[in-house]
Amino acid sequence: MVCLNVWLIVVTQTDWQTDPKQCQASAVGVIFGTSKFLRGGSDNLHYKYRLQLAATLWHQGRIKHLLVSGDNHTRYYNEPITMWKDLQTLGIPRHAMTLDYAGFSTFDTLARAREVFQLERMLLVTQAYHLPRALFIARQLGLDAQGCAAQDPPRAQWWPVMLREIAARTAMFGDLYLWSRQPYFLGEPVPITISEDESSLEIKSSENIPPESRQKNSP
Repeated sequence: MVCLNVWLIVVTQTDWQTDPKQCQASAVGVIFGTSKFLRGGSDNLHYKYRLQLAATLWHQGRIKHLLVSGDNHTRYYNEPITMWKDLQTLGIPRHAMTLDYAGFSTFDTLARAREVFQLERMLLVTQAYHLPRALFIARQLGLDAQGCAAQDPPRAQWWPVMLREIAARTAMFGDLYLWSRQPYFLGEPVPITISEDESSLEIKSSENIPPESRQKNSP
């Protein structure tokens, strides 16, 4: 487990940056979902910092569009909609976001980015500890991906997640090389198409601007 984790960090370390101004520009950024609040009800700083970074990148012009991917496994839990609403308060307009309701895992988000949303190149937005696994999966799926690291929360929130991440990195190799893992849900392609004029976007997605009242019971 230790060797696999060290190797994963080494082979991906040149593919991501911590300074937004040094992050590679890309037409589309992918932001990975997480819950807004912790179990005790306090703010989840992983969530807060990811959204802040995504907004910074958009306002800097480093990304033109966001694929907002997360878990929507019940009527009462909808990560994409929650992020979509909060990103608007940070100044990102509705037309600059597409929602992925079936991003149940890192693998699912990236596989759907390729198969459903027809993306080939992207900038991944998440914390630094998550980027090695996300970038490696993207590479194995044939995606041209770079990473931009969001701020880490204090150690009290960071350590429990990091321990789970170490286990997830090890399991990833089984998913990719032993069990030929497939996404939980794909569906028909809904490509994100960006026009030649980078200042305007033509988004061919029925889920691009969901109504406030929209709810999904299943992906």
